[in-house]
Amino acid sequence: MASVSETVVDPAAATLRRRGRFSPGDAFLYGITLAAALSALVLLVLLARELIADAWPAVQEFGLGFVTSRTWDPSTDVYGAATFLFGTALTSFAALLLAAPLSIAIALFLTELAPRWLRGPVGTLVEMLAAVPSVVLGLWGILVMGPWIVEHVGPFLHRTLGWTPFFKTEPATGPSMLSAILILTIMMVPIISSICRELFLNVPRELREGALALGATRWEVVRGVIFPYARAGVAAALILGLGRAIGEAIAVTQVIGNNEAITWNLFDPGDTLASRIASLYVGATTKLQISSLVYLALILLAFSLVVNLLARVIINRVAARHQVSA
Repeated sequence: MASVSETVVDPAAATLRRRGRFSPGDAFLYGITLAAALSALVLLVLLARELIADAWPAVQEFGLGFVTSRTWDPSTDVYGAATFLFGTALTSFAALLLAAPLSIAIALFLTELAPRWLRGPVGTLVEMLAAVPSVVLGLWGILVMGPWIVEHVGPFLHRTLGWTPFFKTEPATGPSMLSAILILTIMMVPIISSICRELFLNVPRELREGALALGATRWEVVRGVIFPYARAGVAAALILGLGRAIGEAIAVTQVIGNNEAITWNLFDPGDTLASRIASLYVGATTKLQISSLVYLALILLAFSLVVNLLARVIINRVAARHQVSA
C-alpha cells in the first residue's frame, strides 16, 4: 500500500518533470546569468594581462626588488614602490580604525536609539556623503581641513600624544598623511554605516523582544543579540570600506603632499600607490617611468586582491563560529 507522500503529487513538480530539467526560459536565464558572472572574471583577467604587459619593461629592469626599493628618481630612471606601499597601508588601515566604530555607532543609533522622525533625515544625510565627488572632498580638505589641522588639531595631538611616533612634531603644512586619513574616513563612513544599518534592521524582531522580555538592557541586546547575528556582514562591510580607501586616488593626491619618504609621523606629507599613479602618469617622460607607474598599478591590484581574499577567509571563519554557537 502506497504511503500518502507517494500518492500525493504536486502538479507543478509533475509539469517540471515532464518538461525535463530546463524549460527554454530556464535555459535562457541560466545562460544570461552565467555570462554576467563570467564577465567579471574575464574583465579581471584582461585587466591583469594588460597591466602585466605594460609593466613588463619595469619588471625586467627592477624585478621584485621594485617592491622593497624606496628610490623614485626620474633623473636616473630608477624607481621603487616601498614608500607608496607603506603610505597606502598606513592611510587605509588607519582610516578603517577611525571609520569602523563611527560607522557602527551611526548604524546602531539609526536602528536602535533614534526616534522614528529622525531616522530618515539622518540616514539620508549620511548616505549623501557617498555621492559627494572625491575631488570636491579633496578641495574641502585643502581649503578647510588642512588649516584646521595645522591650527587646532595638530597642536592638541602633539601636546597629548607627542610621546608616540605618530604625533612627535607639530604640523607645519596642511598636506599630510593625517589629512588623507581623515578624508578616507569620511569616504568610508557612508558605505560601512549604510550596510551595517541594513544588517541590524534584518535582525529578527523576536530575538530583540525576547532578550528585552528576559530583562536585558539595550546595550546587552546590542552586545548579545545584534552583534553576534550580524558580525559576518559587518566584517564584509568593513572590508568593502577598506577596498574603497585602498584605491582612492584624486582626493588623497590633493591632501597627502606627495612626499617620497617612509615616516610614522602622521603630520608629515606622504604618498600612496593610487596617488602616485594619478599625479605622475600624464607627465611621465620616459618609457621606463611609464612602465614603473603601471607596475605600481599592478601592485595595487594585487594588494587589493590579497586584502579581499583575506577578508573572505575572515568572514567565513566568523560565519562558521556563528553557526557553531547557534
